[in-house]
Amino acid sequence: MSKGLVVFNGKTEKGLDILVRYPNSDDGQILCDYINTLSKEKTFILFQGEQVKLDEEQKYLELQLKNIERNKSVLLLAFYNNSLIGVTSIEGKDKAEKHIASFGISIAQGFRAKGVGKLFMDLIIKEAEQNLKGLKIILLSVFGDNEVAKSLYNKFGFQEFGSLPGGILHAGKPVDHIYMYKKVD
Repeated sequence: MSKGLVVFNGKTEKGLDILVRYPNSDDGQILCDYINTLSKEKTFILFQGEQVKLDEEQKYLELQLKNIERNKSVLLLAFYNNSLIGVTSIEGKDKAEKHIASFGISIAQGFRAKGVGKLFMDLIIKEAEQNLKGLKIILLSVFGDNEVAKSLYNKFGFQEFGSLPGGILHAGKPVDHIYMYKKVD
C-alpha cells in the first residue's frame, strides 16, 4: 500500500467535505497533536489525560507504516481543511490468531455526528478486507457508556460477545468494557 494514498475525497452523507488517506512518515507531529488533544478531552479512548511525546508517536507511526507495507494493518487519517479530524485502524494479529484483527476509531470533537464515523467504518473495513489476507474476524472493544459507538458498530454487523464489568476507566470512573466482533469474508 502506498504511503499517503488517498482512499476518499468528497462529502460525508451529512455534507462534510473530507479527505481520507493512508499516513506517511511526516505525519508524526499531527498525530501527536491529535492524540494529545483527544486525551485531554477524556473522551471514549484509552488515553484519559496522558500526553504522548513526539518521539513516541514517531516510533508508533514508523511501526504502523511497516505493518501497512507488510499487509498486517491498515490505518486511515481523515482531514477537513488540512486539519486531522479522525484516525481509524485495523491491526492484524499473528501466529494462531493471524485471521483476527483489532479495530479502533477516533473522531475529533466538533466532527462527531457528521457522518465521519460511518464513512470511516465503511472505508477501513473495505481496506482491511482487500489488504489483510486471511482476515476472518474483526474485534473491537467499546466503553459501556458509549451508546453512539455501540449503535454504529451494530449497524455494521458487529455483535457483542462479552463484557468486563468496571473494566475500563472513563474520566476516572469504572464503566463496563464491552467486546464485539464481526466476521468477514
